[in-house]
Amino acid sequence: MKIAIIAHDGKKPEMVSFLNKNKEKLSKVSLVATGTTGGYVENTGLKVEKLLSGPIGGDAQIAALSAEKKLEMVLFFRDPLGKHPHEPDVQMLMRICDVHNIPIATNPATAQLLIDAFWSKQM
Repeated sequence: MKIAIIAHDGKKPEMVSFLNKNKEKLSKVSLVATGTTGGYVENTGLKVEKLLSGPIGGDAQIAALSAEKKLEMVLFFRDPLGKHPHEPDVQMLMRICDVHNIPIATNPATAQLLIDAFWSKQM
């Protein structure tokens, strides 16, 4: 199983808290993240494949993995109140996930539901 993790700068603390809370489960899957977010993931002790930073193509790389059905889910801790110069890439990623039926969580509550649902299905 491969999960993508992305977090806007204002949401990185929430993402780190989520990762620490779910560390045991997430240590058993492959993680991929945009560049800067990947550094935060590594700091939790989890192993992660780091792609480009979101604004310079990382969001597009995750969208490509989604289109190729190489991801089981995307956890994208978005800051809906911030301005993001790469917003078109964000919208494209969300559209690709919808087109290819890849679950995408855009906040910690939904991310927790996805993780819990996956692990209850595995038991």
